[in-house]
Amino acid sequence: MQMWIALVLVAFATGASAQCSAGICETMKWATCDGNPCECTVLVGENIKQKLNCEALVPKCFLMKAEMYRAKKGLSTRTIGGKPVETAFVDNDGIYDPDCETDGKFRAKQCNNTEECWCVNSAGVRRTDKEGKDLKCPKLVETYWVRLQLKHKKVDTPVKAENLKAAISEAMNKRYKNFNKALVETVEYDADSRTIVVDVKKAKGERLTDLTQMAYYMEKDVKVLPLFKNQDMFMPKVDGQTLEMENILVYYVDEEAPTFTMKHLSGGIIAVIVVVVLAVIAGLLVLFFARRRQNQKYSKTQQRELDPM
Repeated sequence: MQMWIALVLVAFATGASAQCSAGICETMKWATCDGNPCECTVLVGENIKQKLNCEALVPKCFLMKAEMYRAKKGLSTRTIGGKPVETAFVDNDGIYDPDCETDGKFRAKQCNNTEECWCVNSAGVRRTDKEGKDLKCPKLVETYWVRLQLKHKKVDTPVKAENLKAAISEAMNKRYKNFNKALVETVEYDADSRTIVVDVKKAKGERLTDLTQMAYYMEKDVKVLPLFKNQDMFMPKVDGQTLEMENILVYYVDEEAPTFTMKHLSGGIIAVIVVVVLAVIAGLLVLFFARRRQNQKYSKTQQRELDPM
C-alpha cells in the first residue's frame, strides 16, 4: 500500500515538474515558472515574488495582491471586454416606439406614447432617469464611440489575433454600406472565451458619420434578425476561415456623460432591496424577542431563588 502511495506522489510531482518546466501554472495565468528545481511565482509587489502551488487554487489574498500590483503597473487584471470607460452604458430598455426627426434622427426626448419620458443619445438609447412629461432634454447628445463585444462560435483552426482587425474592418465595410474602415480603432481577442472586442470611434464633434446605425444593423445580424433583404450575416473571414457570431453586446460612449441616478431603480433591483431590508428587519425582531424571552426567564429564576428568603 505504501508503495502505491509513493508511486502516486511521484507521478504528481513529475506532472507538476513537467508543467513548471514548460512555464505553465494551471491556477495562475500571470505566474512565471523557472529555476532548478523549477518553481512558480507571481509578482505581488516591486520585485516581490510569491511562491505558488500550481496544483491547488491560489489563496485569495495572494490573488488580490497580484491584481493590485498589476493594476498599479497598468497591466491587465481581467479578460478583455466590459465598459471601455466609466461613462459607457448599454441599452437596458430594448425597443420602443420612438419620435423621429424628418431626417431620421431621434428626438432628444422620448415618451413611447406614455406619460413617462426620458432623454436619449443619437443611438436612441436612454441616458437619463425616466420622468414626467415636463422633463427637459435640451439637445440630442452624440454617441462618438461604440464598443462591440462579440463572441464567435467554435472553429476548427485557432484564430490568428493579429489578422482580426483587417478581417473585421473589411467585413464591416462590405456589409454595412461602405462603412469607413478607418473608424475601427482597435480589435482585441481572447481565444479562451472566443471574445472579440471592437472599438469603433470618431472624433468628438464629427456629425457626418453615424456609428449607431452600423451597430444596430450588426446587432440584428448577430441575433439572426437581419434587416437587409439579403439575409446573410455578419461573418468576417480570417485566413480563409469564416467566423460566425453567436452573441453581441454594445456599449455606448457619448460626448457628454449620462445622468442616471438611483432615483428610478428597475423593478428587479427594488425587489431585491425590499427582500434584503425585510430579512434584516425580521432578523432584528427575532433577536429582540429571543433576548426578551431570555431576560424574562432569568428574572423568574432569580425571583424563585429569592422567595424562600
